[in-house]
Amino acid sequence: MNKKAVLALGGNAIIQAGQKGTITEQFHNTRESLGGIVELIKQGYQLAITHGNGPQVGNMLIQQMAGIDKGIAPLPLGVLNAATEGTMGYMIEQSLQNALHKDNLKKEVITIATQVLVDKNDPSIQNPSKPVGPFYTKEKAEAMQKEYGWTIVEDAGRGYRQVVPSPIPKEIIPFKTIKSLVEDGKIVIACGGGGIPVYREADGTLEGIDAVIDKDFASGLLAKEIDADLLVILTGVDRVAINFGKENQIELESMTVEEAKKYLDEGQFPKGSMGPKISAAIRFIEQGGNKVLITSIERIVDAFSGKTGTLIIK
Repeated sequence: MNKKAVLALGGNAIIQAGQKGTITEQFHNTRESLGGIVELIKQGYQLAITHGNGPQVGNMLIQQMAGIDKGIAPLPLGVLNAATEGTMGYMIEQSLQNALHKDNLKKEVITIATQVLVDKNDPSIQNPSKPVGPFYTKEKAEAMQKEYGWTIVEDAGRGYRQVVPSPIPKEIIPFKTIKSLVEDGKIVIACGGGGIPVYREADGTLEGIDAVIDKDFASGLLAKEIDADLLVILTGVDRVAINFGKENQIELESMTVEEAKKYLDEGQFPKGSMGPKISAAIRFIEQGGNKVLITSIERIVDAFSGKTGTLIIK
C-alpha cells in the first residue's frame, strides 16, 4: 500500500481569528494542531507537510510599511515568502520534533525553503488580481503605486490594496530531494505559502518574481511529483458542503471529479474560500493523483478512518 501523503496546513491554523499573532500564540496553535499528524506517523504514513502563510505575510507587509518612513526599503514579496518558510517551518519543525519525542518516535523533521517554477508569461502576471497586505487610503495607495510600481485596486469599499499575480505552479524545483527524503522516512516541511515563485531565463538560470502561488495548487503539484497516493487539504470545516450556510446545506462524504466540477461551475465553492481547494483537488487527480481528502485539522484522524471528511476520487 502506498502510504505517502502530502498534508496542506492553512496559515490561519497558526494565527487564528481574533488573535494578535504573537509568537507565543503561534507556537501554541502549532503545537495544538499536530496531534493528528503524530497519529498518522504512528500509522506508518510517509509525510510531506505544506502550509499557508497569508496572515504571516500580511503582518510582514504591515511591518515593512512602518519601516518605509524610516528609510528602510521594502522587500519583494518572494523574499517575504522565503522568510515565512523559515519562520513557520521552524515553528512546525520544532513543535513536531517535540511531539514525536514525547511519544518516543525517532523521526527526523526537515524544513526546505522551496523554489517553485512558474511561467513568466502566465496570464496572471499581466493581470494581477490576488490581494495582499493591509488596506490603504486612496492617497497612500497612489503614493505606493507611484514609488514602487504596485498594482492597486479598491477592495469592496473597505480601502485600497495591492494586488499581485498568482501564477500556476509548473515544477517544485527540489522535488527529487523532497521525494528521496520522504521515502527515507524523513518528515519534510516544504512549499510554505505556495513556495517561492521563480521563472527560468533563456540561459536556464532562475529569477524571482513578485507573485503569490496558491498553497493548495503547489501542494497538489508536490503530491504529484513525489508520487504521493493522497493529498490532504486541511481547512476550517470537517466536511465540504453544498448550499453552505443555508437551510438545505448538505455535507458531502465523497464526490467524483466530475461532480466536483459540476458544483464548482454552479458556484457552490466560492473563489475566496473552498473554490481553490476544490480546483487544486481536481487538478491533482486529473494529473494522475489517486484521491484528495478535505477536512479540519482537529478531525484528521477520524477523517483517515472514514468517520468524517470529504473524499474526492476519480
